Amino acid sequence: QVQLVESGGGLVEAGGSVRLSCVASGRTFNTYAMAWWRQAPGKEREFLARINWSGGNTYYADSVKGRFTISRDGAKNTIYLQMNSLKSEDTAVYYCASGASYVVVTTRPEYWGRGTQVTVSS
Repeated sequence: QVQLVESGGGLVEAGGSVRLSCVASGRTFNTYAMAWWRQAPGKEREFLARINWSGGNTYYADSVKGRFTISRDGAKNTIYLQMNSLKSEDTAVYYCASGASYVVVTTRPEYWGRGTQVTVSS
């Protein structure tokens, strides 16, 4: 089992920035690929970004490429999502996710956090 806990959400003005954190515990952190997803009101959950075990390989959805950056701190068992140039359409609950491979975390993660709300005011 892997436990994931997100933090860092809140209310931010359009054009602003926020950094989300996700702390992982349980099974060995380095054996999993990690990702960020989000779910806006009335919409399906959407993949945003993933990162590999060593942190050197990242991949982004087109909707956030160039604005969001995923990173990790292996010593802290933590991944981050730096979000810049925020828009009202970025308002959503943001979830941390974990899986055994790139494909899994991008399509059907095995583990999810409970999410953190980000609200962007225009």
